Amino acid sequence: MSFFRHVIVTMSLGVLGLGAERATAPRHTTLAIAGDSFLINGEPTFKGRTWHGHNVEGLLPNSRMVQGTFDDLNPDTRAQWAYPDTKTWDPARNTAEFVAALSSWRDHGLLGFTLNLQGGSPLGYGNKGWVNTAFHEDGTLRPDYFSRLERILDRADELGMVPILGLFYFGQDKSLRDDAAVLQATDLTIAWLMARGYRNLIIEICNETTAKNYQTHPLLQITGVPALIRRVQEISRDGIRYPVGVSLSGGELPTPEIVAVSDVILLHGNNRRDVTTTPARIRELVAQTRALPTWHAMPVVFNEDDHYDFDQPDNNYVAATESRASWGYFDFRRQDDSFENGFQSVPVDWTISAPRKKAFFDLTKDIFVR
Repeated sequence: MSFFRHVIVTMSLGVLGLGAERATAPRHTTLAIAGDSFLINGEPTFKGRTWHGHNVEGLLPNSRMVQGTFDDLNPDTRAQWAYPDTKTWDPARNTAEFVAALSSWRDHGLLGFTLNLQGGSPLGYGNKGWVNTAFHEDGTLRPDYFSRLERILDRADELGMVPILGLFYFGQDKSLRDDAAVLQATDLTIAWLMARGYRNLIIEICNETTAKNYQTHPLLQITGVPALIRRVQEISRDGIRYPVGVSLSGGELPTPEIVAVSDVILLHGNNRRDVTTTPARIRELVAQTRALPTWHAMPVVFNEDDHYDFDQPDNNYVAATESRASWGYFDFRRQDDSFENGFQSVPVDWTISAPRKKAFFDLTKDIFVR
């Protein structure tokens, strides 16, 4: 980071009272990447472990938990997220219950989870008027959101877990005034994270940059995002910088330009209207990504996939794992779904409760722990 840019970021955080330069407690978890493997505190994850003859060392099983800091700033839509027992929505309760659940996820072998500072659809898919963003329109930070984020990141650090922290989400990105606000939000967020000494993070610039919904900010579109990836990579503190990537829409390949600048490839296994993402397609996506002309050794991570079939011998989770790609569970409730609310549907039950959640965590434990 240039001296001028560092001064502006420090002053902005100071004005907001967020503490750009603050003493932090010693951190417990440091993430590194070596080739296609993740390392925690210098050791590959699941060191020496195989599953059904497949090497799973260095993988990062993860789940989409983007509503950990959720709130709705629109008074006209806020009431629909009310808890059944209290009849009111409570963002502090949501985060507290998230933090309380982290250790149980970790016990089952889950190392990673995706957060997003602009959340994700609280109905699973779509945007219908709610306002959920950690940024003011000029890109400065909302202290209440970052206070909730700090609680989650502190506990994840204690447990040896790796948050994949997304900055922007389509639909909510429109709350930022312009690309200058996008840049300010990016710079201030990374400065805030580094000031607190976190070393266990992956930065996801935005969710599904290939989606056509990013019409407001060129920097978040597929041709503009490589520059934003590089911008984050240029920011370091005490010799540490965060690995950075950007996710793609379901079943889509990254561009050679995105591959060239990324530290980690973030794929999605969701269906598109014209593509059904079967286990065979998951294997094909991984192989095609690694065959791109700008490929260089790095981890491949599916950090969103809404295909399950965990009781079947072959499913998307198995296909990714056998391809040495980490897989991420996207649990949401369809209108015709008999399961209780998934991990993206607000208000969220963060416990391992419903049958589908149990099936996912049981398979994770079988692959990585038992």
